Amino acid sequence: MSSEPDAERDAILAALRPVVDGIAATFGPVCDVVLHDYRHPEESVVAVAGSLTGRAVGGAMSEIGMRVLARGDEAQDELNYVSRTRNGTLVKSSTMVLRDSTGAVFGALCVNVDVTAVTQVHGLLGALAGLGTAPAELPTTTFGNDIDAVVDALVDVHQSKQRGSWAELDRAERLELFGGLDTRGVFAVRGAVEQVAARLGISRASAYNYLSRARAAHDTSTGGPA
Repeated sequence: MSSEPDAERDAILAALRPVVDGIAATFGPVCDVVLHDYRHPEESVVAVAGSLTGRAVGGAMSEIGMRVLARGDEAQDELNYVSRTRNGTLVKSSTMVLRDSTGAVFGALCVNVDVTAVTQVHGLLGALAGLGTAPAELPTTTFGNDIDAVVDALVDVHQSKQRGSWAELDRAERLELFGGLDTRGVFAVRGAVEQVAARLGISRASAYNYLSRARAAHDTSTGGPA
């Protein structure tokens, strides 16, 4: 039998399922809506409408979800942010965290809208009006149904910001790599430390050591635990 908090959370998710379909129907094919239950990060998607990000029920959270999970009950809504999918689609998104009656974060309702065509028209009109400005570089967001693929993509992104392979990084850069992955919520996912270690070609013990040192450095710089 479900515990009382779980029963409440299940009821909230059940109430939001028709909302998922309603929002997607309102915006049409340029939109998808995803409902997440963060109690199960590896298969957090419990309802989805639309196909923009290729999500499916039973799929994993995205890197945005990892970030929310890492912040725990301190997480806040992230509204109207624009990013680029790995296939180049420009997506405007809003992630609204779900809380139970105690204020604990347990999921999120995410709305994603394809704004690629709108951005292209905006650029064309700007060019015609002589308002040529360089487009801002947008972060790439990894959406996927496989949590391993999302973790791998985040490791690749953070490693690409460094100057080379793991063997070529100095100690500060290695700590920065682990600190960056931790901030993005990667290590909130079960088994992620082992996966990152394998991806980087280092031992599990080394990965835990660098993660511990990165967290200690963060606590020192901020004056206490995050």
